[in-house]
Amino acid sequence: MSLKKDLLPTLLKQASMAVLISFAFAAHPVLAADPVIDASKESPVEAPKETPKQSMFQVGKSYFVRASDRLADSVTVKSDELINRAMEVIGVRYRWDAELPQSGLDGSSFVGYVFKDKLGFLLPRKSTQMSRVGKPITREELQPGDLVFFNTMRLTFSHVGIYVGDNKFIHSPSKGTSVRVDDLGSLYWDKRFDGARRLDGSDNLGDAERQELLNEVNKLKRKSRNL
Repeated sequence: MSLKKDLLPTLLKQASMAVLISFAFAAHPVLAADPVIDASKESPVEAPKETPKQSMFQVGKSYFVRASDRLADSVTVKSDELINRAMEVIGVRYRWDAELPQSGLDGSSFVGYVFKDKLGFLLPRKSTQMSRVGKPITREELQPGDLVFFNTMRLTFSHVGIYVGDNKFIHSPSKGTSVRVDDLGSLYWDKRFDGARRLDGSDNLGDAERQELLNEVNKLKRKSRNL
């Protein structure tokens, strides 16, 4: 009997401690050894926002940044500068028979403007005439700065652009569009590819076409003297 009396306070004390511990875990479940997370109560994962579409100007600029590293070892300084200048007029609207970016540029005037502005190289006004300047090269031989020609009006060499590398070229396509970069391998342009030329100072121009070009050179010289 005395043994029971001696154990009773101890049992009561242990029972009270167990109740307190149970209460503590109930009130603070984070104290549990392996807490279970209710997946339904997790914060919802935010869906990735759609990347805003880039303007043609931005696309062209970013493409040049990507392509320039790959092409750095294969282009000359002049070709690199030429392409850079061409990229700077991406977004300029197409306008027939215009010669300055401020008013617009058609296919051949875009090419002529870039070569004259960056290299001081004067090209004939028409794409058919440009196709007789420099030496013909194959598609496999293309390097940045070469001219690429297309039959877009059921007429050979009726359109021209500047090859920029990575099977891409820059040009001013047609009415309602603007200067942009396109892929030579696309169905439309691949089907209409008409050849390429590398400007090396030679030409196959006729006497009248050569005289026309010389007249333009003299006109530019007179303008520069009057400035």
